[in-house]
Amino acid sequence: MIENSLLDISDIRVLKILQRDASLSIADIAKEAGMSQTPCWRRIKRLKETGIIRQTAAVVDREAVGLGFLSYAFVKLTVPSRENMETFDRLIALWPEVVTCERITGAVDYLIKVVTRDIKAYDDFLRLKLLDNTLVCDVQSRIVVSTIKETVALPLREN
Repeated sequence: MIENSLLDISDIRVLKILQRDASLSIADIAKEAGMSQTPCWRRIKRLKETGIIRQTAAVVDREAVGLGFLSYAFVKLTVPSRENMETFDRLIALWPEVVTCERITGAVDYLIKVVTRDIKAYDDFLRLKLLDNTLVCDVQSRIVVSTIKETVALPLREN
């Protein structure tokens, strides 16, 4: 992995362009970044090989595909041991409703972002998956009423 300090201005420009629209051609990316195509292609290839670019994916409008319910859940484990955390991590990976999972500090152990069709599907997820597990002792849900900003773009700086 390349450290951020090893990224030059051209790397940052290319990353910003790709974060905005990864479907652009190499020619378009190179033109916008102010470089020729071959160095641009090599730069993107290196950014992928080093893991700075983890994947290229389409950002899907969840509501357009029938996933209109969004909730954040604070999850507390019964015993937050290393073994229990590793087991919970493996379970989370199996549940497609969980689109983000963060292990956090404080009174709870995890913050998960859950996407479902509706509140009934969320209730099913809570009862049949999350709370059906003996590892979990408490869940506090926060239902999203309105999304004000949502982006996958990181705030990269060119200095």
